[in-house]
Amino acid sequence: MTGSTHHPHPRATASHRPEDLYATRPPWDIGRPQPGFEALAEASVLQGRVLDVGCGTGEHAIMAAALGLDATGVDLAANALRTAKDKARARGRTVRFLRHDARQLAQLGEAFDTVLDCGLFHIFDGDDRAAYVEALRSVVPPGGRYFMLGFSDRQQGEWGPVHKLTRAEIEAAFADGWRVDSIEPSTIDITTDPDGIRAWLVALTRT
Repeated sequence: MTGSTHHPHPRATASHRPEDLYATRPPWDIGRPQPGFEALAEASVLQGRVLDVGCGTGEHAIMAAALGLDATGVDLAANALRTAKDKARARGRTVRFLRHDARQLAQLGEAFDTVLDCGLFHIFDGDDRAAYVEALRSVVPPGGRYFMLGFSDRQQGEWGPVHKLTRAEIEAAFADGWRVDSIEPSTIDITTDPDGIRAWLVALTRT
């Protein structure tokens, strides 16, 4: 779930120390893929080389590897990456996990056909958001896909990240170099609430 912090977290911002989010098991670390992304896998939407950006403990990268795809997960939380590597090994899946900043994906010098982002985009704003979107552009070739689950402004209350996403914000952020295929209401499952939290499931294609 790269970058700095990610996922729904009380007042999470990009300034937190990444490892702090995984000092204890966070609510979004549910031990399985998020249903929104699992449905994409079941529909054979995930293709080619897959990057799980802000991968956390690796569920979505491992899911991609289980489909026989070349899977890479990146995050800045070293403790989460250790857990991700242990999970992949225990499940017999080959996944490359890297400690890397999501805003500097170009430094990888690689291209990915599919990028998955669960709970990372919504922690960025301003220059950080622009840098992240530019980083995505640098590693996704034309025709590549980006799928994002992000905290929605439809979620009531104070719990969650500082930035709750509106549909208009998402469209504006990806206006240059992307086609917005869909922005649909969804949920992010968490361990502390059986109803989960309201999210947007976003599908984009690099133009």
